[in-house]
Amino acid sequence: MNTLDYFKARLEATISPMDYLRNAQASPKRYYLIDVRNGPEHVRSITIKDANIIPQQELQERLHEIPKDKEIIVYCWDVWCNTAAKVAVLLLEHGYKVKELTGGIAAWREMDFPISESSLDLDSSKNCGC
Repeated sequence: MNTLDYFKARLEATISPMDYLRNAQASPKRYYLIDVRNGPEHVRSITIKDANIIPQQELQERLHEIPKDKEIIVYCWDVWCNTAAKVAVLLLEHGYKVKELTGGIAAWREMDFPISESSLDLDSSKNCGC
């Protein structure tokens, strides 16, 4: 793969927080945002506003909840976490249109974009799965 192909593929597979926020405000029914982070509730209590919470470890059992008629945006912790990429591969294999939110929740919070507190009920013994 040459450099041009790499950057085209990268742009096709990701969306920046700024682009997602702008696009979702303009066409709110176009996207289905999923927080795919694993781990205990106390470290995942802040989510992107209006995100659907489906941890990667639960995804197989909850595929039926994800609409096929929307563009799926997945996010995890930060640039060092590959959980969203793992989820994207699985969803693409099941026929979904998917992009990863660049920088995850860390980039979103750094930009002071809308967040919400979640009240999750997870087994705190599970690790992040990164």
